[in-house]
Amino acid sequence: MTRQHQDREGVRQDRTTAIFNALCAVSALLALAVAAALAFDQVEQRIPEGWLLGTQALNVVLILLCGRRLALNATRRIVGDRTQSVASRDPLTGFLHRNSLTEEGAAMFARAHRRNQAVAMLVLDLDRFKAINDLHGHAVGDALIRTVAQEVARALPQMALAGRLGVDEFACAFAFDPREPATVERVAERIVTRLAQSFDIEGLALHIGCSLGIARSDFDCPSIDALLRTADIAMHQAQKTGESRFAWFDPAMERALQVRSAIETGLRVAIPREEISPYFEQQVDLASGRLHGFEVLARWEHPTHGMIPPDRFIPVAEETGLIADLSLSIMRQAFHAARDWDPGLSLSVNISPVQLRDAWLAQKIIKVLTETGFPASRLEVEITESALFDNLALAQSIVGSLKNQGVRLALDDFGTGYSSLAHLRALPFDRIKIDKSFILSLNQSADSAAIVNTILRLGESLNLPITAEGVEDAAIAERLRAIGCAKAQGWLYGKPLSIAGARRLLAERRLILQPGPRLEGGDATSQLQAG
Repeated sequence: MTRQHQDREGVRQDRTTAIFNALCAVSALLALAVAAALAFDQVEQRIPEGWLLGTQALNVVLILLCGRRLALNATRRIVGDRTQSVASRDPLTGFLHRNSLTEEGAAMFARAHRRNQAVAMLVLDLDRFKAINDLHGHAVGDALIRTVAQEVARALPQMALAGRLGVDEFACAFAFDPREPATVERVAERIVTRLAQSFDIEGLALHIGCSLGIARSDFDCPSIDALLRTADIAMHQAQKTGESRFAWFDPAMERALQVRSAIETGLRVAIPREEISPYFEQQVDLASGRLHGFEVLARWEHPTHGMIPPDRFIPVAEETGLIADLSLSIMRQAFHAARDWDPGLSLSVNISPVQLRDAWLAQKIIKVLTETGFPASRLEVEITESALFDNLALAQSIVGSLKNQGVRLALDDFGTGYSSLAHLRALPFDRIKIDKSFILSLNQSADSAAIVNTILRLGESLNLPITAEGVEDAAIAERLRAIGCAKAQGWLYGKPLSIAGARRLLAERRLILQPGPRLEGGDATSQLQAG
């Protein structure tokens, strides 16, 4: 119904009410007149019989109208209450919608303040609901949500508010004594524990769990909206620490969120401007010290904040999906810079697990190779074992397309995964790279030494060359050489170099091609001595 229609309906109802009230007044006056006449036994002389009958008839009509109006008003109230209930509550769970939760929460907020109480806000998100919903369908998903809502409601104290914020996200609020925060933690623990149990839904045993964040109104939360926002921040922090956890809000979480937001905003500007550029870490032959290639790393030199470490911006790029654009930008810059380097020098680039979800990844890499004129045979793609967990079939398809173009494949951070041998058989790797955590402790830990030896023997049996990462001193390099490791990289051979720095190094080693016909083969001829 439009606003214009609503206005017309209101005017009509006002007129009807006015007419009805006027009739009631007339009837009342007539009734008073008749009553007065009867009191003096003068009805027959003063009031004609027709008037008496008319008055009685009018009263009967008004009584009927009153009954009908009362029934209509009662019906309108019932319908209005039901409409308001439908508008304010989620039909699946009976929990409040977000707006209604905010309104009723504001009233609770005010009451608690008058009574010197605090309000606790709990925001929880189900950990594996999407996978269950996708696998078993929406009917099972809806039944699970209803069951979860019942469990949450049972865990809450009386007079608590419960709301459904999203498909699998809920919020609860209740007042508590600010001197007894343990009472809030007990409620949170009950919810987390109950949702960690197995649920029997339509004959299926489903395991779900939740991540829960808690905020309290007496800690820098001037409104119910602020309380809800800070509890949501705490919930996301709980998600990062693992499944079935709860966490109290801490101001440091908000500061970290602000930093993350600033990094994301900066990335969206920096990537197209190529402010994030490739740096090159040398890879050498342990026996001869000969330089045979570089691993390409990303470095962000911010125009005002200086050098931003990759461990600060790479995770943000992966979370936001910007890692794909970032990776291709780094490749494009690196390939363009290395076109006239000695053909015996290769480049290794890391592929994020997020990128391996893109079925068009191989085509995008091949496109960059074609545009820059960099030979595919000089490119080595590095992927980690963790990148294969999500979708091994898709990874095999991507790797197969790259291998068909001559690109080589390395398994990075080997030894840190859970099924290394299975992955070595599943994909056609050309190289294994030992994780630097084992290399750094090689001379101090017998366990690390045993793992490195085992990987080297495995590489020999599979005819796969081994590269050791994180070589930072000559003693480690000598130990690796003695036990048969062929290649290494790390700060022992120099810190990662910018494009200009790498070019200076290669020019000194005479590894820059002179202008003229390009060579498609050949080996680097200079020697780079360890140390």
